[in-house]
Amino acid sequence: MFNKILIANRGEIALRVICACKELGIKAVAVYSEADRNSLHVRFADEAVCIGPPRPSDSYLNIPAVISAAEIANVDAIHPGYGLLSENANFAEVCAACGIKFIGPRPEVIRMMGEKEKARMAMKKAGVPILPGSDGVIATAEEAIKWAQEVGFPVIVKASAGGGGRGMRVIRSAEELPNMFNAAQTEAANAFGNGDLYMEKFIERPRHIEFQVLADEFGNVVSLGERECSIQRRHQKLLEESPSVVVTPEMRKEIGGILEKTMREIGYSNAGTVEFLMDEDGKLNFIEMNTRIQVEHAVTEMVTDVDLVKSQIMIAAGYKLPDVLHGPIVHRGHAIECRINAEHPEKFTPSAGKITTYHIPGGTGVRVDTAQYAEGVVPPYYDSLIAKLVVRGKDREEAISRMTRALEMFIVEGIFTSIPLHQRIMRDPDFRAGNFDTKFMERFLGESNLKNKH
Repeated sequence: MFNKILIANRGEIALRVICACKELGIKAVAVYSEADRNSLHVRFADEAVCIGPPRPSDSYLNIPAVISAAEIANVDAIHPGYGLLSENANFAEVCAACGIKFIGPRPEVIRMMGEKEKARMAMKKAGVPILPGSDGVIATAEEAIKWAQEVGFPVIVKASAGGGGRGMRVIRSAEELPNMFNAAQTEAANAFGNGDLYMEKFIERPRHIEFQVLADEFGNVVSLGERECSIQRRHQKLLEESPSVVVTPEMRKEIGGILEKTMREIGYSNAGTVEFLMDEDGKLNFIEMNTRIQVEHAVTEMVTDVDLVKSQIMIAAGYKLPDVLHGPIVHRGHAIECRINAEHPEKFTPSAGKITTYHIPGGTGVRVDTAQYAEGVVPPYYDSLIAKLVVRGKDREEAISRMTRALEMFIVEGIFTSIPLHQRIMRDPDFRAGNFDTKFMERFLGESNLKNKH
């Protein structure tokens, strides 16, 4: 086992990794920017190293600064968390060159899965169902028109190196394709330094469902089931739950088996998430893979009792999967996670500032992952997530009731948060009935605005 791990991240995920390190008897080293000097992840780490000014490019994304901190602290391994450098294959290679274990997949696997059209082709080759679309990158609008005519409108072009909705356009006719293709290409190049695009058939009302996998470095792989992630705004997830109400036990077993085989074939190791869109006919189609721990990993932890972060560390340290899991995966009950963001619940504008009052809910089946506290400051430089409120109930109905209660008891004053938005979602009849897709928030917010006008 490792003696000391550096966490190349901040906020709640950095604190989450510190918790796992402490339970495994490993010393944890935090890195922090000048804006995070008083953060809880700095306070609870065994050691902490300042790596630069507030801007991420000058601190958390500064690979030489992170590696220097790791060498100063003499660590055995680096855990990247999510976001920031977590899917940066170059960073993983630098870690290896410096004799530091990167807690994640091998660099070549990160690179393959990070280039989405390559990931798509790899999954297709392995027998994972994918949406109809282009065979790789599309270079020109003329080539895009040929593919669109073959696939059938509507289609969607996506940035090969991207995410979060940037470099993405839905195209419904040949007439509008050239301008929209060029706009997506320019946006992708500006956002990711790579303008490569690929094309898929566009599903009008899909559900977004992802499968959690764990793989050791000896070819052992297990699927831990799915998470429903369809409640999202502008391709950013707001709420996740497990299991999905539309995934049957037979479907879960079939997709899980395919993924276990596929992960072995591509040489995957550590934690990963394979994302699918479910079409109107209930068929799952692969869209992308995230080669890291997810924000919503706690949902899976709640229903399986598997500590995914401890599993990541143990796998990287050379443990085999049977020794990590101690038995078969058993799913219990239903879990829901609400992402509590520092933003206005209606305008969706960021809300940085000082938190004057902070009370987190507790009780049976309630978990809060956070690095915030009363009198703490939410800086304006980073992601707006300040807490993850997760509940588990014996079934979905109890989980919704428990989440409703927990949201009422979650008090944050001094800044705006998304808590009121989540409270409204919990009351929505369609959500409570499990009747939703990725367009849910468009309808939901449209109706909310209409009510406010009256």
